Amino acid sequence: MTEFEGMMRPLTAGDLSQVIDIDENNTGRSRKGFFEKRVAAALKEPKRYVFIAYENDGAVQGYLLARLQKGEFGGESTVAVVDDIGVSSAAQGKGIGRHLMAELKSIVQKKDIHEIRSQADWNDQNILHFFAASGFDLAPRYIYERDAAYMDREVIEEDDEPFEVDFSDPSGDDSMALSRDKVPCRSLKENDLAALIKIDGKIMGYDRTSYYERKMKEIMQESGIRVSLVAELDDHVVGFVMARVDFGEFGQTEPSAIIDTLGVDPAYAHKHVGSALLSQLMANLTVLRTDRVRTEVGAKQLALQGFLQNNGFGTAQSLSLTMTV
Repeated sequence: MTEFEGMMRPLTAGDLSQVIDIDENNTGRSRKGFFEKRVAAALKEPKRYVFIAYENDGAVQGYLLARLQKGEFGGESTVAVVDDIGVSSAAQGKGIGRHLMAELKSIVQKKDIHEIRSQADWNDQNILHFFAASGFDLAPRYIYERDAAYMDREVIEEDDEPFEVDFSDPSGDDSMALSRDKVPCRSLKENDLAALIKIDGKIMGYDRTSYYERKMKEIMQESGIRVSLVAELDDHVVGFVMARVDFGEFGQTEPSAIIDTLGVDPAYAHKHVGSALLSQLMANLTVLRTDRVRTEVGAKQLALQGFLQNNGFGTAQSLSLTMTV
């Protein structure tokens, strides 16, 4: 455990109000909904989360929230992702944050997990210094974002290379955004799961059923607002975008949309499916008054980076971080 006063222990639902208070005092804004959803999800599937509390004198003075992910970025290994870490203002400067991170490392090592990831804004020098001191390095990934403004431009040109967007590895469409009436899009439904798995299998070359089952559960049950879409041509699903509107992930204090996965059936490459999905997503987010859309891309995923840039995305002032355990 630790060598200082107090103790590390699993964070419980009964600690929630103290965690919310710590965060609100530190940020000046309540993220109650974010914490409530995370704790509710952890209660349903405790093996997918690591929540740690630091308690001293009978009160929670620090916390760390991490989730365990498998299948992201096309990998087969499980990684721990730090969503949030906080220490009460009265207890700061005592090394509690470092001890919380050390506790997480100890826990994930016992689970045979060898990587911890997170994100941080470039202008938040305090958290960047903390991550650096904790052993994190820059990850070989970029965070892309754009305004969630209405997007319905004419097609200018097409790329030569097909790709997906699976934040794993891409395929899919490859053109400027276009009128959505050319490619009808609708809300994702649970019974679309088989179609998504089939499309992904064509792109990746192997089966990721368990990944998509987990992702579908997140989208349908844990997301604050459902914004995921599928595109249909010839009476069947030919593409999809799995996205969510979140408020609080990685310390964000403004609601933003996060694109987790976008895939297009290779047989429908160069038919503007990916751009139509993004165009419909942006239109929906504009109605919801969500200002920003973010996603994460591997440094070597050049085709995907080009697709995002052609559709109005640029690199964000945020860094993707990783630590080998």
